[in-house]
Amino acid sequence: MTQLPVVASADTDIQETREWLDALEGVTCVEGRSRAHFLIDRLAAWDFARHGDFHARVTTDYVNTIPPSRQSAYPGDLAVERRLNAFIRWNAMVMVLRAGRHSNVGGHIATYQSAAVLYDVGFDHFFRGRTDTFDGDMIYVQGHSAPGIYARAYVEGRITGAQLDNYRREAGRDGISSYPHPRLMPDFWQFPTVSMGLGPITAAYQARFMRYLEYRGLKPHQGRKVWAFLGDGEMDQPESLAAISLGGRERLDNLIFVVNCNLQRLDGPVRGNGKVIQELEGTFRAAGWNVIKVIWGSGWDALLEKDVHGLLRERMMACVDGDYQTFKSQNGAYVREHFFGTSPELLAMVAHLSDDEIWQLARGGHDALKVYAAYAQAMKTQGRPSVILAKTVKGFGMGEAGEGQNVNHQLKKMSADAVRAFRDRFDLPVTDAQLPEMPYLRPDPDSPEGRYLAARRAALGGHQPARFGLRAPLAIPPLSTFAAQLKDTGERELSTTMAFVRILTALLKDPEIGQRVVPIVPDESRTFGMEPLFRQIGIHSYLGQRYTPQDAGQLSYYREALDGQILQEGINESGAMASWIAAGTSYSTHDFATIPFYIFYSMFGLQRVGDLAWAAGDARTRGFMLGATSGRTTLMGEGLQHDDGHSHVLASVIPNCVAYDPTFQYELAVILQNGMQRMYGDNEDVYYYVTLLNENYTHPAMPEGAQAGILKGLYLLREGEPTPADAPRVQLMGSGAILREVIAASALLRDDFGVQSDIWSATSLTEVRREGLAAERWNLLHPDRTPRVPYAQQCLADRKGPLVVATDYMKIVGDQIRPFVRDRRFVTLGTDGFGCSDTRESLRKYFEVDRHFIVLAALGALADAGMVPRGRVGEAIRKYGIDPEKLDPSTV
Repeated sequence: MTQLPVVASADTDIQETREWLDALEGVTCVEGRSRAHFLIDRLAAWDFARHGDFHARVTTDYVNTIPPSRQSAYPGDLAVERRLNAFIRWNAMVMVLRAGRHSNVGGHIATYQSAAVLYDVGFDHFFRGRTDTFDGDMIYVQGHSAPGIYARAYVEGRITGAQLDNYRREAGRDGISSYPHPRLMPDFWQFPTVSMGLGPITAAYQARFMRYLEYRGLKPHQGRKVWAFLGDGEMDQPESLAAISLGGRERLDNLIFVVNCNLQRLDGPVRGNGKVIQELEGTFRAAGWNVIKVIWGSGWDALLEKDVHGLLRERMMACVDGDYQTFKSQNGAYVREHFFGTSPELLAMVAHLSDDEIWQLARGGHDALKVYAAYAQAMKTQGRPSVILAKTVKGFGMGEAGEGQNVNHQLKKMSADAVRAFRDRFDLPVTDAQLPEMPYLRPDPDSPEGRYLAARRAALGGHQPARFGLRAPLAIPPLSTFAAQLKDTGERELSTTMAFVRILTALLKDPEIGQRVVPIVPDESRTFGMEPLFRQIGIHSYLGQRYTPQDAGQLSYYREALDGQILQEGINESGAMASWIAAGTSYSTHDFATIPFYIFYSMFGLQRVGDLAWAAGDARTRGFMLGATSGRTTLMGEGLQHDDGHSHVLASVIPNCVAYDPTFQYELAVILQNGMQRMYGDNEDVYYYVTLLNENYTHPAMPEGAQAGILKGLYLLREGEPTPADAPRVQLMGSGAILREVIAASALLRDDFGVQSDIWSATSLTEVRREGLAAERWNLLHPDRTPRVPYAQQCLADRKGPLVVATDYMKIVGDQIRPFVRDRRFVTLGTDGFGCSDTRESLRKYFEVDRHFIVLAALGALADAGMVPRGRVGEAIRKYGIDPEKLDPSTV
């Protein structure tokens, strides 16, 4: 194995090094940095060609990126800011302690204590609020830091002491959320972030969406920034790495990551045997980011200046993160012995410092001067995003109660001595008599601190964080806009996916909302028949199109454009979902509502991005998710990992996700038009999941009076012939791909067995269930009022016979309405089990949801009810060639 050369970190020949650096400086001064870097690159290329391997540094020394000589002057009053910082630290700690005392609801103390200065410098000098002329910066707060944000809001007068006391107690109280949750605090939090990894990816795509609006001329460029506060352990999430790639590739200089490198995960070190800051530096730098390391506080500057031989830098690099964590759980004497004590030269370097002074050598993330310099450089960096890697101590200030200790993430209680030590460390105005009470602290408005705080916020605009709603409803086109979809197609066959594309095309041409429509696709536009839109509206690219596309001579060629309207996200469902969330919250973040339509393979939607779908509900996202090629039997030949039989189960667990499974294009048109009206006209915080099919067939015209039932989730599609009271009759219900099998089964029941049936289209069994639950709850709470009748029960009240429900999804989808179907036999057919490859007909037979099994289920239910002889069931088995011993697909 070829060994890479070992590069010495200490300088063994200072004079020779100085000569090389002087030569490089001379070239730079005379011919510029471009020439200097050309020479450096040629030297590296020569080394590679000569030796056959390449040793290049992807990281810099383990010191601050910005030396003291290039450090920005600090514009604030540090003394006042430190007192305010102490107040906020105290409030953040005691709100958790008080919550634990009265209700034991928990909370996190250590994370914010490590990041307090990172937030304070931002709030005091950089985070701009919304004004009449500026839309405000966007702040993604690290979830476990929420107590500190509440603590600042209390100091600012935005939150009361009673609310702090109701931290994590929201049920029937004026409380505040555990973490950033816009769903629960719609005027305060902008973005949900505590599910780790979602903050980085949604922040990055939010920054990209801001650029998208600007490039399309929908919003002016304002110089806004997206700030994302993240944890070093969080950066291991795949979503975090995707965000890094996007930010660098798209050159998002409006994006700033602040990674709180306190070196700890939830249970222990992030890289106990390595150096997470160096690792992250290499990753971000390779992706094209401006990397700013804030490792050491100002107290280290003099020591590093004396380090002419590089011994201190060598020790800083050799020491692993596990040791750095241990140091901060000990004391100055321990640091002297175990950090500086590795060489006589290092010990001599700190011989003039006492143990207490060594202990006061702070990490960069706790030094406002260093943090300000990093933020200032990030703000003015152009052409690439910036990341600040700030080294901190988890639990900073908590002393023996939890500073630098593995257990501190879960710490929600502290002893009286620890609270007293915290007060003393930060010189807080709390008397010994007040300590048991742990009062909240807030400066008097007329005090220097109060006036300073108000002045800084006034200078930066409105409060942060703050969330805003939709200010003006959109003019949604009427249903008549989609008149073509409401008519019979005659002999012409088409899929509901193609019907969707035609509806989308009509919306794009609408003079009121056409420019607000945002089509989003991972990488399947041609699969979904959307390629005509390439030429019509273009694919967004911040570079435009610098090449001649291979299909340039075709009508629907692949056209990229700076002002392109389609967001084509590549093979990246998480990224597409993050774009959809950014577009679906644009009414709040940009004061400009956009209407996103995200279309994807249904199997690769909610199953793959379920965490983001849940976060979308929390963020009050509005828009449409279109699950194409839906159902377990519609996608011929693809098989287990492509066949979706459970997306509607997953959609049903998100409270504000309105899910539909239409069969006909008129159903789809009604659903989409009403969804736009609810979200953008009536200002409802819901979003839609609508499944689409790739199967071509003819579509009837919309039955008269069907619109209300389509939206409620159930309507009578076709009524069977009248029958005598004692004649067998059955109710058949279906949705999506299987409704047509239900229609065919109705004909077989009539022709082969003389049984009439009524056919119901169940566009949303989930919505029918929700309405039924709401009716039952109302009845329980209003025993003296006339009971409400669930909608499903209303529909079937005057209909006789058993009910058979068949869908292309798991049986639990149909079972949702079982409690609301009273006094009749209820049978559900579905596609439980793994998918497999075959034709549609074979798959429907295999999963027992085809017309023959629907007939069999209907006859079985009628026989159970004593309405037909049981022998008719066996007759159907023989007639349709059904194998009674076939394997149960749900067990395969």
